[in-house]
Amino acid sequence: MIDKVGKLITKLFGSKSEKDIKTIQPLVDQIKSYADELEQLSDAELKAKTDDFKRRISEATKETSEQIAELKKKLDHIEELQAGEFRQLTDQLEQLEKQELEQIEQTLDAILPEAYAVLKDTCRRFVGKSWKVAGDEVQWNMIPYDVQLVGAISLHQGKVAEMKTGEGKTLVSIFPAYLNSLAGRGVHVITVNDYLAKRDAEWNEPIFKFHGLKVDCIDRYQPNTEQRRTAYRADITYGTNNEFGFDYLRDNMVINKD
Repeated sequence: MIDKVGKLITKLFGSKSEKDIKTIQPLVDQIKSYADELEQLSDAELKAKTDDFKRRISEATKETSEQIAELKKKLDHIEELQAGEFRQLTDQLEQLEKQELEQIEQTLDAILPEAYAVLKDTCRRFVGKSWKVAGDEVQWNMIPYDVQLVGAISLHQGKVAEMKTGEGKTLVSIFPAYLNSLAGRGVHVITVNDYLAKRDAEWNEPIFKFHGLKVDCIDRYQPNTEQRRTAYRADITYGTNNEFGFDYLRDNMVINKD
């Protein structure tokens, strides 16, 4: 009986997924509206869009970032602080960092349609090009469909996007990875095994590199090595859930920061 009532409610009002897609569809339409404009740009002009996005994020957070830097300078000289002043400054710092994150998120939401459109046009320009992936020559032939853009928007919004094998999860993931890397804080793309981590890093690297973004994979290197630390400093870092998890544990077990 309960199951029948649930089905009736879904039929009348639609499922949660259907409602989510309805709210996302206008963003998909906005992304597609940039197509003609972007196709007219040269490669250099398209690449310049990435620098413009970064500038807009920097401008949105400039004042807050400067306040954070000033507070950190004061906290570096803890011996000069009065009793209770350290706690007051750390509380202020926590609030400012939260404010900065909100400013970044608001700006990313605002530029999402154009940023996704830029990456979609990049995919179009790469069709027919080939490079080595997992030891084999692979030709790029992917331009996202609307349904894949829906998945890409969902991921940026913090939702779970379920897709079957062969429906383009690898392609979907590059859009939120690109968008969030623009903030300069690094993006982690987590896979379930090291083959996929290494493969996807190699597969997508030329697309990201076109826009001046550095890509690496932690599974290429041994733990506690400078190469792995460098991989974490990339704009977009691929890796397996196990390696990310154990690196976190290792960092929290060490005594010396170095």
